[in-house]
Amino acid sequence: MNDIRDLGHPTAPDESYLDEMARQTDERASRAAAWESDFTGAPEASRTGIAAALEDAGDELTSLLHTIHSLAETAFVEFDSVQAIASVLEGHGIDVDTGLYGVDTTLRATTGSGHGRTIAILAEYDALPEIGHACGHNIIATAGVGAILALHALWKQDPDAVPGTVVLLGTPAEEGHSGKEVMARAGAFDGIDAAIMVHGYGYDCADQVWLGRRLLTVTYSGIAAHASAQPFMGRNALDAANLFYQGLGLLRQQMPPISRLHAVISDGGTRPSIITESATVQCYVRSKFPETLKELSDRVEDAAKGAALMTGTGVDVEWDEHPPSLPVRTNQALTARWAEHEQTRGRSPLPGGVLDESIAASTDFGNVSYRIPGIHPLIKTADAEVALHTREFAEAAKTPAAESAAVDAAYGLACTALDFLVDDALAAEVVEEFSRDGGAIDVAHYFD
Repeated sequence: MNDIRDLGHPTAPDESYLDEMARQTDERASRAAAWESDFTGAPEASRTGIAAALEDAGDELTSLLHTIHSLAETAFVEFDSVQAIASVLEGHGIDVDTGLYGVDTTLRATTGSGHGRTIAILAEYDALPEIGHACGHNIIATAGVGAILALHALWKQDPDAVPGTVVLLGTPAEEGHSGKEVMARAGAFDGIDAAIMVHGYGYDCADQVWLGRRLLTVTYSGIAAHASAQPFMGRNALDAANLFYQGLGLLRQQMPPISRLHAVISDGGTRPSIITESATVQCYVRSKFPETLKELSDRVEDAAKGAALMTGTGVDVEWDEHPPSLPVRTNQALTARWAEHEQTRGRSPLPGGVLDESIAASTDFGNVSYRIPGIHPLIKTADAEVALHTREFAEAAKTPAAESAAVDAAYGLACTALDFLVDDALAAEVVEEFSRDGGAIDVAHYFD
C-alpha cells in the first residue's frame, strides 16, 4: 500500500536551508575582525554618566516596554502608546509635542544645549494586526526613550556635556504605511544632521541589508458574460490577473537574486458561472538598491499591462498607496561607534556581510537614510531561529532578554548620539561618507 500523506494538512517546510545559513553565519562571525573606530567620541565620564542614568531608569523603562507591548496599537492609531511615552518623558522634565507633521500619533522631544549639530533618535511603536508586537517596536520605543532620558540627565548635571541637540522622534505607522516618509514630506527631518535607531532581532548585528519596497495595485476590468452559454461575449478580468501573477513568477528568473516579488489576487470574481468582470492584484516589489527597485518596477508594470493586452481587458495601475520605502544606506562611521559601545555591554555586533543578505525585509528608515546620514543596527532579542513577524517573536518581545536589549540599545544610541555631537572629526567623516555614497536624493519624487 502506498504511503500517502494526510492531504488535509500542509507539509512542514524543510529547515535544512535555515540550518545551513546558521552554520555559515557562525563560521563568518568567527572570522570577523574586531570593531575599531578611528574616532574617540565622547569622554569616558559621559559614558559612565549615561550608564548610571539608565540604571536609575531601569524599572521605568521595563514598565514602558510592557505597557506598549500590551497596547499593541496598529498604524496611525497608537494614541495610548504615545501617551505612555510622553508621560515618562514629562516625568523627567522633558517637554513633549505630539500630533505634528499632519499625523496625530507623532511625538517630538528634545534635550541638549540647542546650539551646534542636531541628531535624531527614532522610536517606532506600532504593532501588527492580530499578532501584536511581532516586530518588537515596543523595544525600539523603549530604547529611544531610555537614550534621551540618559542624555537629558547628563545635560542637567553638566550642560557642556551635551553640546548640540538630541531629538527623540516618535515615528508611527512603520508597518506597511511608511510613516517616516509621511513625516519627512512635512518637514520632520529638516534641520537634523543625522538619525539613528535600533531594531530587535535574533542576532546582534551592526549592519544588515534592508530592501526598498513599493506596493503596486493592478485592477483589471472585463465584460461579464454567462460562462457556459456565451463565454465568447465576455472579457475575463480573472484571466488577466492570472496571467499577470504567472508573469511575475517567470520574471523572477531574470531579476537580481536579492530582489523580491510577492503578490495576491485580492479580488478574483464572484461566481464560477460568470465571466469575471473585475479582478485586483496587489504586489510588493522589493530590491536592494534604489536604481534596481526603479528598474524592476518598470518591468512589473509592463507585465501588468501586457496581461491586459492578451485578454482584451482594461487595466488601472496604481503605485504606492502608501509611500514607498527605499533601501537602508548605512553610515559606517556611526556604525563603528555603535558597535564599540555595544561591546562594552557584553555584546558582539556582527559586521555587514556576516548574516545572509537573503534574509531581508524593508523599513521606512531607508527613506531617512537617503536624506541624511543614519544607522539602523539590530540587537539580539530572541533566539536566532525566531523570525520577525511571528507570534513567537511577539512573545520574545516581552521577555527579560527584551528588557535587557532595550537598555543595552538605549546605551548604544545615547553614546553614539553624543559622539556625533562632541567629536568634530567624527561628525565631519559622517558627512563626508554620506557625500561619497551619493549624498541626499529627492526621495519624495524618486519614482516619478
